[in-house]
Amino acid sequence: GSVAGQKMTTGGAGVRMVRAQQIFTQGALTNTGVTTDLGLSGDGFFVVAGTMDGMTGQFYSRAGQMTLRKDGMVINPQGLELQGYAALPGGGFGSKLTGIQVSTASLAPRSTTEMKVVANLDATETTPTAPWDPQDPAATSNFSTSMTVYDSLGNAHQTEIYFRKTGPNTWEYHGLVDGSEVTPVVAGNDEWVTGQLTFTTDGALQSDTVTAGGTIDFTGATPGQAITLDLGDPISGGGTGQLGLTQYGSPSGVSSQQQDGYTSGELSGLDISADGIVSGIYTNGETVAAGQIAVAKFQAQTDLGRAGHNLWVKTRESGEPAIGAAGGSGRAAVVSGTLESSNVDIAAQFVDMIAHQRAFSANSKTIQTADEMLSELVNLKR
Repeated sequence: GSVAGQKMTTGGAGVRMVRAQQIFTQGALTNTGVTTDLGLSGDGFFVVAGTMDGMTGQFYSRAGQMTLRKDGMVINPQGLELQGYAALPGGGFGSKLTGIQVSTASLAPRSTTEMKVVANLDATETTPTAPWDPQDPAATSNFSTSMTVYDSLGNAHQTEIYFRKTGPNTWEYHGLVDGSEVTPVVAGNDEWVTGQLTFTTDGALQSDTVTAGGTIDFTGATPGQAITLDLGDPISGGGTGQLGLTQYGSPSGVSSQQQDGYTSGELSGLDISADGIVSGIYTNGETVAAGQIAVAKFQAQTDLGRAGHNLWVKTRESGEPAIGAAGGSGRAAVVSGTLESSNVDIAAQFVDMIAHQRAFSANSKTIQTADEMLSELVNLKR
């Protein structure tokens, strides 16, 4: 209704803060060179869990200064554990949110179970005059390659694969190891596998047949170590004959070769990818995934509750978090080796400060003038 004629009983109450507005705009990412310093590029928060200042549960933060606890758990400065999804033994990651823990124990060795060779065998080669002799392999073969393999104890052994042409478009291969490294001991070289190869007239691998062996009894290790020698995708097996060994009229040579074994190793560092995969790097050159960092998003992130230490908690107003793997479904990507700087625009704040200072100065002048007028009135009365 109308307030005309009514006595006003309220006056100015001065300056009061009604509400603090939280601003979650992206801050600049500053390089630190520390792998466990993690910046978020995009929307979302790290999820950390534990007990802090008497509060237990999940907290949310964009402050990514993490370290590795002695048990391998990734934690923030308050000791809260970084949450994510644990790596599964067979590959991939679990679906349950848990602390990310990197194994600090020695990485157990893995015995070689497969060797793969991609190479060309020169079609112009002729059959060596002397018959195959495992004790004189260089003189009785056309081409060879060597590879390091590992037994069940992680001991390294050198094996040589020799290729010998036996006729038009036909070859045989022989795998040798040092006879002193097997049980029972063999003088000279021990032949652990032999096989036959046939090629089509256009150089593709037609067939690959193991004719003997395929296992090695390394001394002191698990006996009967089976090693598959992958020499390609023969046509007889439904392949193209082009992905491993070929026989073209160019010099014999290896394009690539690999095997799947390794010796034991100690944790030497970490690698953290943009999609939040945390992996341990070991001294044997192996990289083993430990988990994938989770990122939480909120419908009303400005309504999160402050918990201190750059941490927030969910509230009724903020709603429940939508938590998932980093870098997916609109969630922020992880940038290892960086920290997010303050999102305050210093230049804008200086401009605002100057404006407020001038307003304050103007108001001060107003008060001063009013004071002088009152003084004059008092003097007139006198």
